[in-house]
Amino acid sequence: MTSKDHLRFSGEIRRVYANGKRFNGKFMTVFALATELPIHRFGITASRKAVGNSVQRNRAKRLVREAFRLNAGPLQELQQRYDYVFNARRSLLSEKAGAAVDDLRDIISRMSRAEEKRTEIDRATVK
Repeated sequence: MTSKDHLRFSGEIRRVYANGKRFNGKFMTVFALATELPIHRFGITASRKAVGNSVQRNRAKRLVREAFRLNAGPLQELQQRYDYVFNARRSLLSEKAGAAVDDLRDIISRMSRAEEKRTEIDRATVK
C-alpha cells in the first residue's frame, strides 16, 4: 500500500459518503464510490463514539487496513475501481484479523453481484 491508496482530504471522504453506495457488514460499514482511477483508494474512520478510546480506534484502523491489504486479489476482480470509506464498529475489537478479512470479502462479493446486475441492466437497455 502506498500513500496514493489513501483518501487524505475530508472533501474526498464527504464525496464518498454523499454519492457512494453503502454496504453493511458485521464488523464494518463500507461506502463505495466508483471512480475512473486505475487503483482502489480508501479512508478509514473509527469514531470515539462508535469504537472507544484512541488505543481501540487505532487497533480497529489497523485491522481494517490489514483486511483491505489481504483482499487485494478479490478487489482486483471487480470490474470498476472504487474509493472506499470504512467505518469500523466496536464488534471488530473482539475479533481477530481474520474476521475482518472475511467480512470485507463478503462485502466485496456483494459489490460484485451489484456490478453484474448493473451490467445486465445496461446490456438490456442497449438492445
